Amino acid sequence: MMKGGSEMGYDRGLTMFSPEGRLYQVEYALEAVKRGTLAIAIKAKDGAIIVVHKKISTKLMDPSQIHKIYLVDKHVGVAISGLHADARVLTDQARIQAAIHRLNFDEDVPIETLVKKICDISQAYSQHGGVRPFGASLMFVGIDDSGPQLFTTSPSGTYFSWIAKAIGAKSDEAQDYLKDNYTDLKTLEQLKAFAVKTLIKFVDDELTPETVEIGLISMKVKEFTLLDEAARKVILDAAAKDSPKEAKPSK
Repeated sequence: MMKGGSEMGYDRGLTMFSPEGRLYQVEYALEAVKRGTLAIAIKAKDGAIIVVHKKISTKLMDPSQIHKIYLVDKHVGVAISGLHADARVLTDQARIQAAIHRLNFDEDVPIETLVKKICDISQAYSQHGGVRPFGASLMFVGIDDSGPQLFTTSPSGTYFSWIAKAIGAKSDEAQDYLKDNYTDLKTLEQLKAFAVKTLIKFVDDELTPETVEIGLISMKVKEFTLLDEAARKVILDAAAKDSPKEAKPSK
């Protein structure tokens, strides 16, 4: 909500701090992320997984052409939440930075190094006039020399490393659920089941293979893979049996 009275100037000016030390436009960008589709990622010793809900606003849309998970490099993938156009630009920048690192050092880019590069870009767009913050957060999963990695970025330019994380719509509730129910998961099969069950619990729409994307990476293969529709259906069917939706009260 826009501020009124004496705070109006702070609300409209990206480069001006309010007396409380706040940048309202950055906070609005964070709210844009919270209105995005729900994405959940978990890592363990055996690998890492991302599951994302794709919200289809009309049956005339082609779900196969809507993507929320992207391959950045062979060893790292990213899920997006928030403004899709903004996230696409940041994802392209991540691909460029991964390619530059490979060209310069002839090795896979460490995940944290890649995340820092993207957050440097996001931070620059929070301190210059004539631009606005990116209204998107990215969730990176991959494997490097330090093992499985999971990082999230923020429109403010900050980043964090996680064991399990949710971003997007109802992310606060989903994060509380992850915190209360996460155990020391060791295999990708356990990760799949737990991540999809969590997504089912906090998405109002009925999930189908067309409205869910799943990406994973294992310590054995160390290559990020997007699961096809048949594989997603198997996982969804198994998770739905174990975690049925609560019946809505009749009017």
